[in-house]
Amino acid sequence: MKTATRIFNLSAGPATLPVPVLEQAQRELLALPDIGMSILEVSHRSRVFEKILADAEADIRAVAGIPSNYRVLFLQGGASLQFSMVPMNLLAEGATADYLVTGVWATKAADEARKIGKVHIAATTKAEQFSRVPRVEEIVLTPGAAYVHMTSNNTIYGTEWKELPEVGDLPLVSDTSSDMFSRPIDVAKHALIYSGAQKNLGPAGVALVIIREDLLARSAASLPAMLSYAVHAENRSLYNTPPVFAIYLVGLVVKWIQGQGGLPHIADLNERKAAKLYAEIDRGAFYRGTAQKESRSLMNVTFRLPSEELEKKFVKDAEAAGFDGLKGHRSVGGIRASIYNAFPEEGVEALTAFMREFERRNG
Repeated sequence: MKTATRIFNLSAGPATLPVPVLEQAQRELLALPDIGMSILEVSHRSRVFEKILADAEADIRAVAGIPSNYRVLFLQGGASLQFSMVPMNLLAEGATADYLVTGVWATKAADEARKIGKVHIAATTKAEQFSRVPRVEEIVLTPGAAYVHMTSNNTIYGTEWKELPEVGDLPLVSDTSSDMFSRPIDVAKHALIYSGAQKNLGPAGVALVIIREDLLARSAASLPAMLSYAVHAENRSLYNTPPVFAIYLVGLVVKWIQGQGGLPHIADLNERKAAKLYAEIDRGAFYRGTAQKESRSLMNVTFRLPSEELEKKFVKDAEAAGFDGLKGHRSVGGIRASIYNAFPEEGVEALTAFMREFERRNG
C-alpha cells in the first residue's frame, strides 16, 4: 500500500483543512468514542448528535463573541441559497435592498435579490475590474433600506473589506464565506452573517448563518418552511435532516481555532502569511498583483505573470512541485493562491521559494 503524501492545497475551495482535524476525524470515523458507531451513522435525532450540534454552536459563540440575541443556524445550500433566502426573508414588498457589488458573488447575490424585490446598487467597483472595494464616499445608501448587503472577501479578485462600511441603523448583511473566522469579527455590527463552510470552517455541505433575533419576525408565514429563517431557528437547525458529518467537522475546526489562541492569533498568522507572499510579488516586475494594495485580501492572493503562456507554465510546474489549485478563476485568468486559516506558514515559504526559482529560470 502506498503511503499518502499531502501536497500544498491552494484551492479557493473546498480548501485545506487543519491536519489535526483530519486526523481526529480519521480516528473517529469507524466509531465515535464510547458510542460504537460512526458519525456517518448517527441519527440526527439522537442525544449524541444533539450534543455535537450544541457543542459546535457553543464554541462558535465563544470564538466569535456572539451576543445572546443572535441565533446560530446550520443550513444547507451553501452561500448561493443564502443569496435567495436573505431577500425572501428580509425584503418586504415595496422595500428596497442595498447591495455593495465588489465581485462575481456579490453580483450574483444582487441578481437573486432582484427576483424577489427592488435592489439598489449602493456602490460598485465594476468599472475598475473589481480591483478594490468601494471607498466610504462612494457608498450611497437608500434611506430606510430593508438591509445593506456586502461580500466581505472576494475570492476571484483577491480583495477584502478592511473595515465594515458605515450603514447607520440599517441592517448590515454580510457574506463572509471566504474570510469567516480569519480575524476577529464584530457580530453586533451585523444583522445577519452567512458563510459557506468550505473555506475556513469545514467541508462543503453546510452553511453557517448568524442572525439577530428581531429579524426572525420578518420571515413571512407564507414562505416554504425550508426557506424560512424563523422555522430553522424554532427547530434549532433540526427541521430536516442536517448535514451531520459536515457539522461535526465544523465543530472540530472551531475547537482547533480555539486551540490556536482564538481569532486574534489566527489574524496575526494570516497577516504574516499574506505579507510574505505579497512581498515576493512586489519584489520585482516579474509578478504583478491584481488587487489594489489598500484592498488586498489576506485569504486569496491574486497575481499575473508577464504572459499567459508563462502563467500556464507556472501552474504546470507548480503542480509538479506539489502546489495545487493555483490557476486563477476562469473569468479573470492569472494566478490565485488561497491561503486560508489552515494553510501552513511553511507552505507560503515554500511557494515563495518556488516563485523565486521560477523567475530565475523564466524571467
